[in-house]
Amino acid sequence: MLVTLESQAQTQPTPAAATPAPAATTPTSPATQNPAARRVLAPRRVVAPRRAGAAAPTRAKTNGVMAKDGLTLQDGRMVLTELGRTAPIEQDKRLLNGTLITTKGQVTSVEGATTQLAEGDYVSLTGRITSKREMVEADSVRKLVAYDLKHPGKRKELEKAREKAEKEREKAEKEAAKAKAKAGR
Repeated sequence: MLVTLESQAQTQPTPAAATPAPAATTPTSPATQNPAARRVLAPRRVVAPRRAGAAAPTRAKTNGVMAKDGLTLQDGRMVLTELGRTAPIEQDKRLLNGTLITTKGQVTSVEGATTQLAEGDYVSLTGRITSKREMVEADSVRKLVAYDLKHPGKRKELEKAREKAEKEREKAEKEAAKAKAKAGR
């Protein structure tokens, strides 16, 4: 209906008294002179109105760490993470170096060597295979390095305190054994 009203408004003649003044008396900006120079806004996203009493939509919670791009065997199926998006693969995937990965986790290298991935194993997009154990070891080393940077010398102090407590415990056990032997005589 608005379209028809606008088209009628454009086709109706305007009275001579209502015509705008000549261009010399009204300043114009370059944007109004050239309609193509106007700023075009992106279309608005259509959003359904929230119902009264309805809970706010929940978003997926992340720990702030993005998953590395590559393939991982999870729950017996291969999951591809690419550009921060993770989804299971529906068909076999061939990597850039020619490595073929099946949906069940079987990796065939370019040379023909075949490897079956275990749960949690990771294959980078370049074809490098990393076991879950290697990832855990690397992560624990990374945590130790981060702890040492945050608390310099703290681990050495804790180690010395542990050794001292162990020596005192051994000494107490020896004294208890001597007292028991003396009482038994």
